[in-house]
Amino acid sequence: MRARTRTARQAVVLAAVASLGAGLLAGCADDGNGDSGGSSSSGGGGGKTTITLGLFGTMGFKEAGLYTEYEKLNPKIKIAENVIERNENYYPPLLNHLATNSGLQDVQAVEVANIAEIVSTQASKLTDLSKAPGVEAGTWLDWKWKQATTADGQTIGLGTDVGPMAICYRKDLFEQAGLPTDRDEVGKLWAGSWDKFVEVGQTFKKKAPAGTTFMDSPGGLLNAILGSESEKFYDASGEVIYKTNPAVKAGFDLTAKAATEGLVGNQTQFQPAWDTTIANSKFATISCPPWMLGTIKGKSKPESSGKWDVAVPPKAGNWGGTFLTVPKAGKNVAEATKLITWLTAPEQQAKLFSVQGNFPSTPAAYTLPEVTGAKNEMTGDAPIGTIFGEAAKAIPVQVIGPKDQIIMQGLSDNGVILVTKGKSAKEAWETATKTIDNNLEK
Repeated sequence: MRARTRTARQAVVLAAVASLGAGLLAGCADDGNGDSGGSSSSGGGGGKTTITLGLFGTMGFKEAGLYTEYEKLNPKIKIAENVIERNENYYPPLLNHLATNSGLQDVQAVEVANIAEIVSTQASKLTDLSKAPGVEAGTWLDWKWKQATTADGQTIGLGTDVGPMAICYRKDLFEQAGLPTDRDEVGKLWAGSWDKFVEVGQTFKKKAPAGTTFMDSPGGLLNAILGSESEKFYDASGEVIYKTNPAVKAGFDLTAKAATEGLVGNQTQFQPAWDTTIANSKFATISCPPWMLGTIKGKSKPESSGKWDVAVPPKAGNWGGTFLTVPKAGKNVAEATKLITWLTAPEQQAKLFSVQGNFPSTPAAYTLPEVTGAKNEMTGDAPIGTIFGEAAKAIPVQVIGPKDQIIMQGLSDNGVILVTKGKSAKEAWETATKTIDNNLEK
């Protein structure tokens, strides 16, 4: 990728919105089978129009039955999705396809960590959805709408979910380690401080069930810590500050400490080995935006049903959140626009949350029964709609920069993970910053 330009830096100021982090969503498709050609104007059989979606991870539309419902409402439409597991494998090809106006799906998802760059460099290649029939800015959270809006008022993406943070924990493992299991009491253990959270991990370790760690991964912990900061990788002028921001270094060092003490697993999130740790109940806690419930559900064995619960995090934060865009070069622009307008409406976002746990970015959904009465089979009777709804109210405002994903990935996948493999915190930091700086220059 090209180095940031002055224009890109200035665009960051426009992205000073609620922090959703730079996390990566997990899914179930093979990385090699994702972005496989352009959209189809037909091919659904019987004269149907096929609308293709390029997605990353498990966005849940298919799993929640929304495609099937839309096809019943629109008999001449067939929907096909092309999914890549990890966003860092999905996003670079998307940039290439936008640059060449080829190989694009009718709909392309954009993760929040990339939206500032897309808005500042690719808006001319995408449909202005603010003018689409049935689209009203007030339907979405104000900051969510602004994230995908250019300085001249074009809105190039409709928001799907947001990621208010919680901590999901295994009640059975907490009980075996002598810790409370009631969600309110659990939240009090670490209220107000990530240092307290690590201290709870130290207590857990003393009586931990054999073969388990307190938390799933160093990357998960670091993402949660940094997602609760009001400023992390960029400042309000658009300058990269991750190396000089004391909050970033403090979060890195605290995560490295947890890794050194064996409180976190030695896996990289959303990789097959990490999936196995979920299936085999190898950790007691995980940073848990609502969409993570879908990941836990999809990777767990049946016997884990009902053994999880949800507690408030040490500090409010966010992780994740996506947009759906319609490339102008697509073959079915009008039909694709109709589809994403429907998929992102409050009613559909509420259904998606009730099935997959993706929390709506449309406030009108928060009072719908699918949200207020939401339960998840992994977390039993936990009132997840209420818990995440309250968490959403405390979202910190944060600058989102064009290269947030590169920086976050470098700090986690090329940084703190190394501490679990024998490197010191100093060595891991130096490796991470070198990797990040090299990537920022590309």
